[in-house]
Amino acid sequence: MTRVRVESFTISLDGYGAGPSQDIDNPLGVGGTDLHHWFVPTRTFQRTHGAGDGTTGIDDDFAARGFENIGAWILGRNMFGPVRGPWPDLNWKGWWGDNPPYHVPVFVLTHHARPPIEMEGSTTFHFVTGGIHEALDRARGVANGRDVRIGGGPNTIQQYLRAGLIDELHVAISPVLLGQGERLFEGVDLRALGYECVQCVPTEKATHVVLRLHHDG
Repeated sequence: MTRVRVESFTISLDGYGAGPSQDIDNPLGVGGTDLHHWFVPTRTFQRTHGAGDGTTGIDDDFAARGFENIGAWILGRNMFGPVRGPWPDLNWKGWWGDNPPYHVPVFVLTHHARPPIEMEGSTTFHFVTGGIHEALDRARGVANGRDVRIGGGPNTIQQYLRAGLIDELHVAISPVLLGQGERLFEGVDLRALGYECVQCVPTEKATHVVLRLHHDG
């Protein structure tokens, strides 16, 4: 059965999942790269980005599980790029170069239609203008029973959380302060929605927390 998962989403000690002032030079907002000191050195990240072997251990275990059994991804438009409003042209094809790390269909939430982009390595970006339910229906349809991963950013995750559509979240809490930006759980009552913490594992560079939605019955 297809589950909907958030994996390796990192927040600061003060709750921010992205820094302020995202632009071409700051894809995660100002200071946002500080969140990922646990993730970048891992073997999973380094192999995904073709840079070498990387570290193993708990941080890598959590990074690796985020790619297991994934049949499709959903991203908010801010995760795809810094362009806002109508697409000025079709030249922007994401932050990741010609061979993005997804290797499955990726559905990008946007208010502005755009033709699909086929990339190397079996990644195709599809642009969805009908909202979170349409994106999830389409992602489930191509996942072939595998899971759908919600990549972010914070606003996209919030929308799926409020709708009770995320089955499991792995959040890494990084020991840094951002001060401002986008808070992941802003205005979201996780307890009332039926989420509870089922795992908590600290490492030197992060505290890994897994939250799971308990369905009635």
